[in-house]
Amino acid sequence: MFTHRAYLLDISRDKVPTMSTLRLLVELLAKFGYNQLQLYVEHTFAYSAHEAVWKDASPLTAAEIRQLNACCAMNGIELVPNQNTFGHLERWLVKPEYNHLAELPQGGAMTPWGTIKKEPTTLCPTDPKSLEFLDGLFAELLPNFDSRYFNIGCDETFDLLSPCGRSAAAVKEKGAGRVYLDFLKEVAALARKYGKRPMFWGDIILKHPELVGELPKDLIALDWGYEGNHPFMAEALKFRTAGLDFYVCGGTSSWNSLSGRVENMRENLQAAEAAGRQFGAKGYMVTDWGDGGHWQPLAASLPGLILGGAFATDGPPAAKMNLEEALDAAMGVPLGGTLLRLGTLYLRGGAMRANATELFRILSNDRGYSRHPGLTDSVLAEISSVAEGCRHAASAFTSPTLYGPGAIWAEEIVHMANLVDAACNRRDEKRLRFLREEHQRVWRMRNREGGLADSVAKLPRF
Repeated sequence: MFTHRAYLLDISRDKVPTMSTLRLLVELLAKFGYNQLQLYVEHTFAYSAHEAVWKDASPLTAAEIRQLNACCAMNGIELVPNQNTFGHLERWLVKPEYNHLAELPQGGAMTPWGTIKKEPTTLCPTDPKSLEFLDGLFAELLPNFDSRYFNIGCDETFDLLSPCGRSAAAVKEKGAGRVYLDFLKEVAALARKYGKRPMFWGDIILKHPELVGELPKDLIALDWGYEGNHPFMAEALKFRTAGLDFYVCGGTSSWNSLSGRVENMRENLQAAEAAGRQFGAKGYMVTDWGDGGHWQPLAASLPGLILGGAFATDGPPAAKMNLEEALDAAMGVPLGGTLLRLGTLYLRGGAMRANATELFRILSNDRGYSRHPGLTDSVLAEISSVAEGCRHAASAFTSPTLYGPGAIWAEEIVHMANLVDAACNRRDEKRLRFLREEHQRVWRMRNREGGLADSVAKLPRF
């Protein structure tokens, strides 16, 4: 059993759960062996001086965080504060009030995947005003948590590599890794000022292995990766050799998927567990992200939540657990098999993609998108037929009068089937109109209004 068994839920892209949904999540985490919860925050905490950033996001307030902190404590869960502090700050830096803090105010950074970030995403590490800005955030956020830990993020700092960035001269002189590490140390020192032990995402420092040994020994590295073949072993060894405490961090494989990637989720969580145990990880974290508009409902993440808890507590025997039965019990309706069936549709036609499914890519792109050659019309028709069968099975349990809370899980499974069906029938305007309406209705069952308009805008137009 790992000392720290954590779950992270993204509440910044674009879905912010209601308090009742967060309480349900806490109960599920306690049931399945977790003892930590993080809510990933970019702009969705109601900072008193920064309403311009969060006013349309339905953010969590300080009072709500304190309520959730108490709820977590009653269930044996530690609520760990989370605020990204370096990369992923586009919701802030795109605003005129904060653009002067950006490393690349005009945007346009290249990502490792060959895409371009149109908006500025990264805080300028060589501007003293950046730390002043973070100090103000920490002073307001951190007193609401009892935990002595704090996730300061610091991942995917793409703008720092731009030759047009404000820190370009420092990067040229010292190297990008050194500039990154210097700022990471400053943010960590700021967290310590508030009595917190900082944890950070390890992706950037792993690109500069010569600097890993210079990390302060109280830092907790979060070694993340979301594919079944992610090199957790090699990365965990680097942090272990440097004498750092670290977590291994897999994921639910639900984001950018429509209905999940169940087999990838199994492989990914098992690989993280094996590396964590071999190299003495202090924690095991299951992450649940909202990329691409957070189209997937909570039901899509439930298999990963349950199986991840089993790996964190039971270890290798978790691979043999009866996940379908566990899902049935958790939802209160016998739809575990239906949920898992939807979660394997991404495998058909050989259409494999990193961190997404081909079906998601079809639905999220314009009509001219060139789909995977394995997804022939006949394969798409077959997938659509399976989705229809899953929709029919779940529809039988959508009556709240008969099935209580289980009816919401059933509604979410119906919606997942509709998402898949819409991807298979991308040119059917009637289906797409219906999907937009249903997405809004299902969203409101568990989540706040903020972020919904952004999510709907990412659905295909007619």
